Amino acid sequence: MSQFSNMKGVVEAVKRSMANLVPPPEMLPSEWAEANINIAVGNAVPGPIRFMSAPYQKGMLDAMKEPGINRISLKLGAQLGKTTILQCAMGYHIAHDPKSMIAVQPTEGDMRTFLETKLRPMFEANPAISRKMAKQRGRDGVNNSRIISYVGGWLMLSWAQSPRTLRGRSAPVLLADEIDGYPAGNENGEGDPVQLLLQRNATFGDQRLLIESSTPTIKGMSRIDSGFEQGDKRRFWVPCPHCEDHQVLRWENVTWVGRDSPEGEQLPETAAYACSSCGSLWTDGERIAAIRRGEWRAEKPFRGHASFHAPELCSTFRRLQDIVQSYLDKIAVGDEQSFVNVSLAEVYEETGETVDPEGLISRREEYVAPVPAGGLVLTAGVDMQQDRLECEIVAWGHGEESWSVEFTVFWGDPLQSDVWDELEDHLASTWLHESGAQLSLSGACVDTGGTGGNTQAAYDWLRGKTGRRIFGVKGVPGWGRPIVAAPSRKQSGKTKRKVDLFLVGVDEAKLSVMRRLAVQVPGPGYCHAPIDRDPDWFHQLTAEKLVTRYVKGFPVREWHKTRPRNEAFDCRVYAYAALKIANPSFRRAAERLGNVLEARKNEVLNRLPEPQKPKENPQEEKPPTVAETVKKIKRSSSLKKRGNWATNW
Repeated sequence: MSQFSNMKGVVEAVKRSMANLVPPPEMLPSEWAEANINIAVGNAVPGPIRFMSAPYQKGMLDAMKEPGINRISLKLGAQLGKTTILQCAMGYHIAHDPKSMIAVQPTEGDMRTFLETKLRPMFEANPAISRKMAKQRGRDGVNNSRIISYVGGWLMLSWAQSPRTLRGRSAPVLLADEIDGYPAGNENGEGDPVQLLLQRNATFGDQRLLIESSTPTIKGMSRIDSGFEQGDKRRFWVPCPHCEDHQVLRWENVTWVGRDSPEGEQLPETAAYACSSCGSLWTDGERIAAIRRGEWRAEKPFRGHASFHAPELCSTFRRLQDIVQSYLDKIAVGDEQSFVNVSLAEVYEETGETVDPEGLISRREEYVAPVPAGGLVLTAGVDMQQDRLECEIVAWGHGEESWSVEFTVFWGDPLQSDVWDELEDHLASTWLHESGAQLSLSGACVDTGGTGGNTQAAYDWLRGKTGRRIFGVKGVPGWGRPIVAAPSRKQSGKTKRKVDLFLVGVDEAKLSVMRRLAVQVPGPGYCHAPIDRDPDWFHQLTAEKLVTRYVKGFPVREWHKTRPRNEAFDCRVYAYAALKIANPSFRRAAERLGNVLEARKNEVLNRLPEPQKPKENPQEEKPPTVAETVKKIKRSSSLKKRGNWATNW
């Protein structure tokens, strides 16, 4: 009698267990991904992944298996698949070559979004990965929003804003996404998050690997740019379809009708790429075909650190005319940095760090009306000082072109009500538009920062004024903050009404204002000033300069005063914040003012006397007509029909 009653089942169990003892076949990450990874529904190209559509991704992914590799830096533009590369790396180290991993996003919200919209859909679409993982709420391991365990390791999800999430765990594979969005080392008080992350795998020797990716930001402040320069600096070279000469795709070689004449008509649909060798123009089809034949080439020797750079021009999912249109749209609103960072994958070098006040003084202009025709909405910015309130009224037009309408100083102690009453009357005024309409304020921001009780005085005055679009604001430093954050309700006493207080990211807001002051051509972003404006106002408007200093080896950008007084600059920042809070529709404002102008024209035309028809020949009088010679016979009243007894009583 056999020792086991179900010998066939035992044999099958032994076979299954022995299969787990067989090492996985040697496969490059790109080969494994094409055989196992399915892009989840909801992405641009769902279904099995094919690197023929994005050949540049293959080289970046296969770099994980290069001998001696310990760090990979990906400085990439938009639509190039940074997230896809990270997902494939995670799947490879879960299902094929199991290793523990730590994945880091800039904030907790970013991590939760990545988990719910990218990671879990990828796991659900790929059974080869999900069956290796512990089940949610199961007993065979952990699978929650922080840690996902699988056979041979675990994946921990962390965020850079909280260095505590990186403590207590070490892993050979580290995945850091959007590292340029991580806080500066001096902000968290514990050092640079990327350097802290590197300590998590320092003891794993040849198994350690850091994959960091991001779009670059500011020159001298970009972590991914620094990582790219430290690596072997690989760029994607493509052959010309006409002369076969290999080259790197550069924005300077993109041409279209209107590029050489910025003020002329722009036709992005005529975009083409000019070969840097033979000058031939490539169509989109030829560019994509060249990309599929491209290859990575390093500029420096490899010493364990592979770094990659690719702009949006390398994307096979973007047409040239769409990239050109994106460029024109960003230039129209004065946002060149977004295009340089996101599309070109290059660092942006600040050009608007300071503005010459004399240049602004020289371009003062005469206004036809207090509010010129281009100004569609009005906002106000109020700065509070110890002995006065200063207020600027600004008109805004399309593309955030601005006109300084009025700058007023209200002298008085902010602890007394008189100066606040004057300000209230001023903000309730209207200003004459060139169309003849009277414009009121769409929003006003009042500074609440101060000392000696001024903050409390501002709170007392602001109570109940949010409905009148008068907002209390407080400037907070820090790069990466929104220009205006959601309001918080402040209450200074138990019996006091709460005040809606908006936090203004002054560093970003000042940079936006300074860049607009540097615009030289009237149009989007240009700042106009009236002919009678005091020159001292321009010096106050340009009284700060953006400088970069180093704190414990970390670059820190700060605004420094170049003059004692900067109230005009602060007022403009608060007026800009009021525009962001009010968020008006410039199209509707233009339609309203256009209707007013049309009604005014019609009113003027109706007041004009009707023109008399001139005589054909003023020297010769026409002979009278028969109708004019015949006199009208009037009937005598005595001949009228007499009444009878019924009508004459």
